[in-house]
Amino acid sequence: MADPLGELTRAGVAIWLDDLSRARLAEGSLARLIRDCHVVGVTTNPTIFAKAINGSDHYDRQIRELAGRDVDVEEALRLITAQDVAEACDLLRPAYDTSGGVDGRASIEVDPRLAHDTEGTVAEARRLWSLVDRQNLFIKIPATPAGLPAITTCLAEGISINVTLIFSRPRYTEVMDAFLDGIERAHAAGRDLTRLASVASFFVSRVDTEIDRRLDAIGSAEAKAVRGAAAIANARLAYRTYDEVFTSDRWHALGRAGARPQRPLWASTGVKDPAYADTRYVLDLVTSGVVTTMPEATLRAVAAHGVLRGDTVRPAYDDAAAVMTALANLGIDYDDAMHKLEHDGLTTFEGSWARLVDTLEHKLADAKRDGGEDDPK
Repeated sequence: MADPLGELTRAGVAIWLDDLSRARLAEGSLARLIRDCHVVGVTTNPTIFAKAINGSDHYDRQIRELAGRDVDVEEALRLITAQDVAEACDLLRPAYDTSGGVDGRASIEVDPRLAHDTEGTVAEARRLWSLVDRQNLFIKIPATPAGLPAITTCLAEGISINVTLIFSRPRYTEVMDAFLDGIERAHAAGRDLTRLASVASFFVSRVDTEIDRRLDAIGSAEAKAVRGAAAIANARLAYRTYDEVFTSDRWHALGRAGARPQRPLWASTGVKDPAYADTRYVLDLVTSGVVTTMPEATLRAVAAHGVLRGDTVRPAYDDAAAVMTALANLGIDYDDAMHKLEHDGLTTFEGSWARLVDTLEHKLADAKRDGGEDDPK
């Protein structure tokens, strides 16, 4: 039988699930995806946890216990999400061991309200790293100007990092530089580089959402001709930059010391426009040495009818550059679009976090009013 997910794995693409909930853990869904669908990693974000906790009774016992201890909402949220991620790390530990620490990782994100606070981000990353206490953890830090030095500091301290919310190629270059700075500092401090890891989450489908909106406003035949082409072109050119950075003398010196490259991770792979094929952001970005994180619907779509076409990144550099030239000629302001995407992404995560805090605050208050602690039944 055809096994597109197996083919994707054999092509050098690590398959990670972009979702986590206590229901997935308790009911065995994540374990089955690991066993049957080649899943070797898990990513989370504030929106995912807001959806997981809101309206679910899987968290009620822990919430009652936290209410009984009079834990404040911020710490309760930290403890609840850390427990889920720690359990995911444990399920993924065999993949971590088998891959020598490359895969088998789960991610937890710092409070998105700290995105413009370097010191606050570092402090929260340290707290989460200690709280989850798993070698195969990633701490997610957004690639904001304030996030970049936090990424460097955390890596230098031996904290593995998933850099998130990367949209533009110039920002991605800054992310890789922050990674190299951190690894160099870790090496100078005598840390074991073989277990220190990082991925760079380069967002894909949201780029088409924003660029297509601008192309539709232009409305010309030329604009329609490049509709839906920006996101994949942008990601392919980002990978070209990755290829250049991780073949440099600077990188080779770190590689000889045991460091591993910061793998590109394709994020936001779920299709937003129903006019597009539901597998396009996976199958059009296949190349060795990358991670693709997918919501379950996209993963199932690839499994059901995905057809791989070999490497769809490296041979397409020239085509990707032509797309970006065409967009510029149409008057699309790349830098402005990328800035808007970063701003909107942070706003979305901040909103999800605020709703999550509000939901949990009410749940804690209800539990405290009902007596807290565990249900006597």
